[in-house]
Amino acid sequence: MGDGPTGDDRVGAGGGHDVAAIDDPVLPELLAELAAARADEMDADTVNRELSITRKAIGWWQRQGWIEGDPTIGIERRPAPPDRTKALAENQIAALWRLEVALREKTLWKMLYESAARADEVLCLNVEDLYPQDKRGKITAKGGATEWIHWQSGTAQLLPRLIARRARNPLFLTDRRALAGTATLDVCEVTGRARLSYRRAEEIFEENTRPLANPLVSPNDIEGLDGWTLHRLRHSALTHDAEDGTSTPMLLARSRHASVRSLERYARPGIDAVARHVAERDPAARRRT
Repeated sequence: MGDGPTGDDRVGAGGGHDVAAIDDPVLPELLAELAAARADEMDADTVNRELSITRKAIGWWQRQGWIEGDPTIGIERRPAPPDRTKALAENQIAALWRLEVALREKTLWKMLYESAARADEVLCLNVEDLYPQDKRGKITAKGGATEWIHWQSGTAQLLPRLIARRARNPLFLTDRRALAGTATLDVCEVTGRARLSYRRAEEIFEENTRPLANPLVSPNDIEGLDGWTLHRLRHSALTHDAEDGTSTPMLLARSRHASVRSLERYARPGIDAVARHVAERDPAARRRT
């Protein structure tokens, strides 16, 4: 990139502001006060995300040699309350399947939910890793171990259309041809397209699920709001399994966690399961039956 700006050139390097002012010794105290005030107004996740973005920008400016200090060094991340809402309700999953999306997205989302696999593992699948007749696929898990994921009829019905006549190379592909310099292993020999990235897959899912995540918001106001994350499909699958009485050993096998402790956050019953539990034990309902 070349040498960073010096002297008067440092003014404007940070988007119209004097980047050199970041080294002002009074700034850390000022930022700490602003961060505290911000924390009183916003939730912990938002404050932590903004702090992370700020620190990434400061780190980049330091690597360019534009500034020396980090005025956020005394600001601590805010403890976020545990999120009990990560598992989607069954009616939300049903609404997801009704969305009008491309075949690639339908197949990816179905596979993620039915297999309870991690999104990065599924996106690394190649066509030759699939065993369609057994409804399973071979993945490379954390640490490089070879493991298996299993899916159901929903995925099995979509896969042949997605694969077409391809016999190898990435399963999930981008819409356009691969850029020059893309690793050969990430390019389809038949179509010339590249492997779909986690970032792009997450963007597409988040954008398409904004209306589902914000059902009371008008379409005109939906743009700036958040949709769902791909990880929630895995979380939901494991939670729904637990609600249906799946044993702990099977949940461990499905999730491929090493310990029950790691599984606890997934095995917590969701709102629908709690509602059914309460309704089934309602004395009035029992008298009617």
